[in-house]
Amino acid sequence: QVRLVESGGGSVQVGGSLRLSCEASGYTYNFYCMGWFRQAPGKEREGVALIDRIGSTSYLASVEGRFTISRDDAKSTLSLQMNSLQPEDTAMYYCAALWGRCSWDVGGYRYWGQGTQVTVSS
Repeated sequence: QVRLVESGGGSVQVGGSLRLSCEASGYTYNFYCMGWFRQAPGKEREGVALIDRIGSTSYLASVEGRFTISRDDAKSTLSLQMNSLQPEDTAMYYCAALWGRCSWDVGGYRYWGQGTQVTVSS
C-alpha cells in the first residue's frame, strides 16, 4: 500500500521561506510523476509544481522563480523549497503521485498525502 506523508509546513511572514518534504512508502517504485498541490479555503485544489522521473519540472505561473521542486528516488522523497512567500501562498499543501505522465489534472492523481498547512502573514 502506498503512503505519502508531508511535513515542513508552518507559519511565516511575507518574504520568508519554508521547505516541504514528502516521504513515500510502500510500492513506490516507478512513480513517473510526483507533484505538489495546494488548496486554500473556499478554493479548488490546484497544482503548484510537478516533476517527472527524468527530472523535468513544471510550475504554476505564480510560483515560478520562487518555488523549486526536487525528488530523491533513492530516498523516496519529494521536496518543495518555497522562497519569497506571499499571503496568497497560504493553503494546505499536498503531495501527490501517479504512474503516468505528469498532468495538472487533480483527478488524475491516485495517491495523496494528508497535507501540511502553510500560512503566510503580512
